[in-house]
Amino acid sequence: MEQQKAIPRELLPVVQYLRSKAEVKTKTGVLGGKRHDYFKGKAALKALLSPSYAKIHPSGSPPITDEAAASALLNTIMPYTFFVRVERTEQSIAGAKVLQINPERMNQTFDGESYYAWLYDGNQLMVIAGAALMVLVVLAGVMFPLWPMSLRIGVWYLSMAALGFVGLFFVIAIIRLILYIITWIAVSPGIWLFPNLFEDVGFVDSFIPLWAWDIPPPKKVKKSKAEKQAEKEQKKANKKNKLINGTQEASAASSGNDTPAKED
Repeated sequence: MEQQKAIPRELLPVVQYLRSKAEVKTKTGVLGGKRHDYFKGKAALKALLSPSYAKIHPSGSPPITDEAAASALLNTIMPYTFFVRVERTEQSIAGAKVLQINPERMNQTFDGESYYAWLYDGNQLMVIAGAALMVLVVLAGVMFPLWPMSLRIGVWYLSMAALGFVGLFFVIAIIRLILYIITWIAVSPGIWLFPNLFEDVGFVDSFIPLWAWDIPPPKKVKKSKAEKQAEKEQKKANKKNKLINGTQEASAASSGNDTPAKED
């Protein structure tokens, strides 16, 4: 799009951050017969207020310190049509919500409660590099009979090592299950060998600690509707008090500035 090419250089890293690095939660919708990722406005506001954005913050723009500044920055980006405000309909196509553009709301300011569809796919360099690498791997596999004997022997040893590693993993999984069943019967609640083996952690952390008791996590106590309502009312009261205090401080400061200086 021509509008996207006209974006100032200092704003492009912000768009790329929101599209690829900020991990803004997106869903897939259908807009104009094509699938597009879309997100809620408050997700983008939250991303700009996160510490990770400060690392790529453009030097030519003011720092993002509050939600108003983040909204102003997104308002500056909107005319370049990297994303567009949309409304979700009740219709769905293959599990994806049908999106539509409301012309009456096109020129409104960025709203955290509205939805926005991406018209920008992000930096395609990694996609192109991945496709080229896949082609090279396929060609290398097809030409395997033409490889030198030393390389073919090396690949064979590597494949055997990989199979051995996978086999060792299955052996550990079976042993830890047997150990857990035995200890669950003998000394309940049971002991897990390598308790983090199947957790979403790094490779080294998967084998730390060596063992642990199978202690279930504490159950979350669900709050009643009355407690939730009381919390909401308390938050509203706190916000109201902050506004009142801020107004009083501002009026006090202005009255202090308006006081004429005493003559000597």
